[in-house]
Amino acid sequence: MRTIVVIPTYQEALNVLEALARVREAAPEADILVVDDSSPDGTAELAAKAGEEMGGIRVLVRAERQGLGPAYREGWQWAIDHGYEAVVSMDADGSHDPASLPSLLGPLEAGADLVMGSRYVPGGSVPGWALHRLLLSRVGNRYAGLVLGCGVHDATGGYRAYRADLLRRIDLSTLHANGYGFQIELVHRSVELGAHVMEVPITFVDREFGTSKMSAAIVWEALALVTWWGLRDRLIRPWLTGRSKPPGLGSGGGG
Repeated sequence: MRTIVVIPTYQEALNVLEALARVREAAPEADILVVDDSSPDGTAELAAKAGEEMGGIRVLVRAERQGLGPAYREGWQWAIDHGYEAVVSMDADGSHDPASLPSLLGPLEAGADLVMGSRYVPGGSVPGWALHRLLLSRVGNRYAGLVLGCGVHDATGGYRAYRADLLRRIDLSTLHANGYGFQIELVHRSVELGAHVMEVPITFVDREFGTSKMSAAIVWEALALVTWWGLRDRLIRPWLTGRSKPPGLGSGGGG
């Protein structure tokens, strides 16, 4: 499959070169697209120079910082427009180990539509996490699973491989969430479309350099969106469907 690894960046000058080198080592046949939100620390310039040296690396610079969701949407659309069949999403900060790329791409080549790197299936791990952080993540994922019925263990994880055809069917222009909410929305929509979704274990480690982009606002956005989607799917849509029945086609018997 013609594959591209899409890496969104913002102020990742301390990490981006190592990330690119390790992706090239783990998946030498894959191309790489860095989507940079005009980082003031020179991230895009470093990635472009690496592309000149290694080849197969494109850099897409966005006019301003708009968040993870918009960066991925633009990068994925670029990949679709340029004929890629498999699209991988991963972070540049070292938390997603490029050595796991073959584990994600193998099931995709075997027929899966979406392969998710999961911290919470057997073999997955989050070494070094404080208990409160682990509980927040596990409870958040459990809540999303119960409310949306996605049937996955790690709906908020961002290390994934998609078939480009699935992204076309989802229609990227209809996605509006960011952060955790964006990742949850994608798996929810994939399941709704009947996609073959798989989870493979990964080890998620904290970044060594730079600062995390996570914030309380992103967490609250995800919580609010999951609650809204659950209400919409379980209450509002069934109610609207019931109201839209033509006259005379209710459940009562005829005379």
